[in-house]
Amino acid sequence: MTEYVSHPNIKDEKIEKRVYQIELAGKALNNNSLVVLPTGLGKTAVSLLVIASKIDQGKCLVLSPTKPLVEQHCAFFRDCLDIKNKKINVLTGETTPEEREKIWNSSKLIIATPQVIKNDSLSNKISLKNVSHLTFDEAHRGVGDYSYVFIAEQYVKKSENHNILGITASPGSEKSKIKNICENLFLKNVEVRTEKDPTVEPYVHEKNIEWEKVKLPKEIKEAKKHLEDLLKEKMKELKKLGYSKSASKNTSKSKLLKIQSKLQGALNDEGPNPSGKIYSGLSYQAEAFKLRHLIDLLETEGIESAKKYIKKIESESNSSGGSKAAKRLSNELKFKKSKHKIKKFEGRHPKIDKCKKVVSKQLEKKPDSRIIVFTEYRQMAEQLKNILNKELEKAKAVRFVGQANKKNDKGLTQKKQVEIISDFAKGDYNVLVGTSVAEEGLDIPSTDSVVFYEPVPSEIRSIQRKGRTGRVREGKVTVLMTKNTKDEGFFWASKKREDKMEDAMEDLKEELDELEIKQRKIGDFSSSKQDKDKMKIFADHRELNSGVIEELNKLDLEVEIKQLEVGDFVLSSSVCAERKTTEDFISSMIDRGKRGLFDQLNELNKNFASPILLLEGEGLYTSRQVHPNAIRGAISTVSIDYRIPIINTKDAEETAQYLFSIAKKEQEEKEKSIRFHAKKSSRTLKEKQEYIVSALPMIGPKTAKTLLNNFGTIREIVNAEKRDLLKIEGIGEKRAKRIIEILTEKYHNNNSKN
Repeated sequence: MTEYVSHPNIKDEKIEKRVYQIELAGKALNNNSLVVLPTGLGKTAVSLLVIASKIDQGKCLVLSPTKPLVEQHCAFFRDCLDIKNKKINVLTGETTPEEREKIWNSSKLIIATPQVIKNDSLSNKISLKNVSHLTFDEAHRGVGDYSYVFIAEQYVKKSENHNILGITASPGSEKSKIKNICENLFLKNVEVRTEKDPTVEPYVHEKNIEWEKVKLPKEIKEAKKHLEDLLKEKMKELKKLGYSKSASKNTSKSKLLKIQSKLQGALNDEGPNPSGKIYSGLSYQAEAFKLRHLIDLLETEGIESAKKYIKKIESESNSSGGSKAAKRLSNELKFKKSKHKIKKFEGRHPKIDKCKKVVSKQLEKKPDSRIIVFTEYRQMAEQLKNILNKELEKAKAVRFVGQANKKNDKGLTQKKQVEIISDFAKGDYNVLVGTSVAEEGLDIPSTDSVVFYEPVPSEIRSIQRKGRTGRVREGKVTVLMTKNTKDEGFFWASKKREDKMEDAMEDLKEELDELEIKQRKIGDFSSSKQDKDKMKIFADHRELNSGVIEELNKLDLEVEIKQLEVGDFVLSSSVCAERKTTEDFISSMIDRGKRGLFDQLNELNKNFASPILLLEGEGLYTSRQVHPNAIRGAISTVSIDYRIPIINTKDAEETAQYLFSIAKKEQEEKEKSIRFHAKKSSRTLKEKQEYIVSALPMIGPKTAKTLLNNFGTIREIVNAEKRDLLKIEGIGEKRAKRIIEILTEKYHNNNSKN
């Protein structure tokens, strides 16, 4: 007879009484804890047990990476907690900030995506002060600049009695990473339960894992050989130039990206006149990367995917603005030979038929099965879905991908993702063909079979994929591999890391006392200091995702989010800063519209005595195809014509430090107040005239004024001869020629049929 948990805040006969879950919840209530538990064994139930004990003491918050997961958790908590449903609510980016604030204030339990909590905390729309418990779902994400790290920091800073639970099935194979997660999320204790634990073992269902190997067709092997030989040639050239240590045909994409980064760094270091060697290296790297991707598609994905990629290279090669790499590659004899063989081949990748066979066999054996097929690429997911639906009578397949829209490929909204998961669970679909978005947390207990269309090198992703089956009964995992390709390397890398992670978990159980998790110090941004005269900065709401406001919150000042009409950060009555990344700077320099660079600087000058421009990041001369002299000209104009100092910063953290330092000098040393009054002014007729003339090539604001002063009207400037222009100070032969060319050349519309 099944026993159930009895608790005033949990509905009767909802949560099965499992000893390991109760033990883990007890540990988590006593100390901030990371709970590591295999997929399908009730990590969310542990969170629920903790919440049931903490919810009477204040608001509880559960964070999960995606809206589908948030929706699933909300349904689970509403079904199990003996609390009014209207007190259990969801917060995601689909809800307006104003509505989110109302929902936050009226709820007892919030299940949310982390980005909205981070943004609402930064803009002071919500307070974490009265949150009695916080659960981080998929806690292995709590590294780097992921929102979990910031939220944990703010929660510990603001809540007097914080309680934190991190839950995951796969924290990684390195003990150092587990320590890092704990330090980032302020978790003092690690609790691990494996499938071998006596209290867990009764609930574990067997997973049968099979590896199905396939061979590449002879024609594709020959096409691949041509591409590999060509890749080796490109790598030899990179080695000669000193940008690669080897000239291997097996060079990975990650190594090629490192070479690209190295070349971009060299380009930055050489300044305005880089050597031709660097440009040659960049071109060879681009060709090598295209070859590597095409080889990968041939080896592990599908012939159709390879054909489409070849078509893309050809299109780029024939385009007037196409890259030199695509043009050079298209003219290579070995590329042409490979292309001919691929286009001529009428078959398909043997993995497709193997996948079809695995799905067919499962549906024949058990018609009400649920099957998940994982693949790396959206295009492959679409192709597999269509083949399974067309060629298998019993298959009802659906594609499951992320939200982002890509070229000729529309993503799924979070609402649609939730609908698909629900329809799959009900049986409206029986095959889910998904990319990585389907790996984490899908609560589909009846999944009988999981197919890896290709292995993945990540142990975390592999474990999550396998965890989609064998939850309430025996499950099957099939891994498809193409012989003598990167598939085999990825498979063994993943298996080795999985074994290592399991060993690490076992070690952790025995060595928790030696883990010595150090809690990050929060003294530098402690809430104990409540000075009435605390420094304040006004920040524009569009800077919420820049990382700067996040860094400012760590410092001893108050950040108030506003909709600023002028500038990005108001530091005092005199000082306002405009922040631009190097990419933004180039874009706004090119854009002569309402938010063009010089318009923004003009407004700064009108409203503030001491405006500044913060230029953040690297790659100013490489982020876009703009001539370095044009960029230097723009910088000179900012500094000389507009008299605005430029401060270069390497990242968001350094930007925040500069802002803090300037605000401190202004507000504490000079005792200047901070004000919120700057408004964009309408252009006067004079300014409109200057704006039109300054849009001419090689003409800045200063020269525009000189031209208008000499000619009197825009019409006179337009009608001026070259000799008249040359009489004007600052107008040389080259500049006069360009102006005349723009004003007199006939307009050609490329889209015109005539």
